[in-house]
Amino acid sequence: MTEPATLTSADPAMPPPAPFAEPERPVTGRWISLFALGWLGIWMAQLTPVQLLLPIQVEAQLKSADWVDNVVAFGVVSGIAGAFALVAYPLTGALSDRTVSRFGRRRPWIVFGALLFAASLVVLGRQDGIVGIGVWWTLTLVGFCVLTAALTATISDQVPVGQRGYISGWISAPQAIGTILGIVLVTELALSQFIGYSLMAGLLVLLVLPFVLGAPDEVLPRAARPPFSFRDLAAGFWISPRRHPDFGWTLLSRILVNIGNALGTTLLLYFLMYHVKVEKAEDELLVLTLIYMLFVVLAALFLGRLSDRFGRRKVFVLVSSGLQGVAAVLLAFFPNLTVATVGAGLLGLGYGCFLSVDQALATQVLPDPAARGKDLGIMNIATAVPQAVAPLLGAFVVAQWGGFGTLYLASGVISVLGALAVLPVKGVR
Repeated sequence: MTEPATLTSADPAMPPPAPFAEPERPVTGRWISLFALGWLGIWMAQLTPVQLLLPIQVEAQLKSADWVDNVVAFGVVSGIAGAFALVAYPLTGALSDRTVSRFGRRRPWIVFGALLFAASLVVLGRQDGIVGIGVWWTLTLVGFCVLTAALTATISDQVPVGQRGYISGWISAPQAIGTILGIVLVTELALSQFIGYSLMAGLLVLLVLPFVLGAPDEVLPRAARPPFSFRDLAAGFWISPRRHPDFGWTLLSRILVNIGNALGTTLLLYFLMYHVKVEKAEDELLVLTLIYMLFVVLAALFLGRLSDRFGRRKVFVLVSSGLQGVAAVLLAFFPNLTVATVGAGLLGLGYGCFLSVDQALATQVLPDPAARGKDLGIMNIATAVPQAVAPLLGAFVVAQWGGFGTLYLASGVISVLGALAVLPVKGVR
């Protein structure tokens, strides 16, 4: 057997060692079920605070009657946390790529991330000052990044290319279900702030644990571990778009589409309240969210699998991004509840398709088989950071650049640019 340490992506004539080889055996229904269950817990624990608990907590401390002030404060807290995600994602991925634990490469980081995520949520629920909220939300997001960086890397490690659209759909569908389920649990049970955060933390651990215990994770032999230096680690955070243009274009597309979607959804409640002037805006928001999430689930599962069957990704990314652009432009020029309902469906259909197919596309443009975790961590930045900065950016656009019409027009244009950015990708159809 050839010495594994000499095998790198720079030597295409020689096959990579087993831990870095492209998987060929399809994952089982049991693996998929455990994977989806874990993501359900993750999204409940992440999005219930973002959509409900954290904004209320910030608003209670700020005590401002101006919604812009509240959104800006929430945006600052989210933005600071997002800055830490810039490091946490690729660093976790890089370290997990090199982990030689007898429990596997990814599993120790999944466990560590889940525990940090859950513990930070519990402490966050006890905070009654803006600084404390900011610190513990940042630690919460770091735990989320550690956990999800390792978990998404299992797709490249264990799922063959022909299954990746479908499997990626099982990241997206639980996102929709988890958001609704978490909000309903907290609101219908009339839970206090601390109990709400603690419930999300408990469900996170409970739902991630079956994947940790029941899914395989190949052990990396010490001889196959790539050489390490801090200089190489830092240098690895930069992937040259000149040398790896497919990776660069996919990353740019993902950044733009996620910014466009975040701008279109983050301030929807305020859009209904202050622009459309809907009575009982909270009730209408729940209806729109349900419509949006329903289409996310259907698109993620059906269209992700369809892209596997056709062996094509780019056309699905183009159509999905275009649908989001059309929905945003409709909201910009026809701000009424009927159009908002149609827009919610189009946004959900487009974003659900994008989430599943683009994740599969991302796994197919990674430059180095030995650095999948790190490279996917860089890709994941393009999902987490736009969501973190969108409230602040959206509030600034509304307050300074012409209101909600400008916000949704910007959302539409950015989404369409994200669609166009995938066209130059050559290595994936």
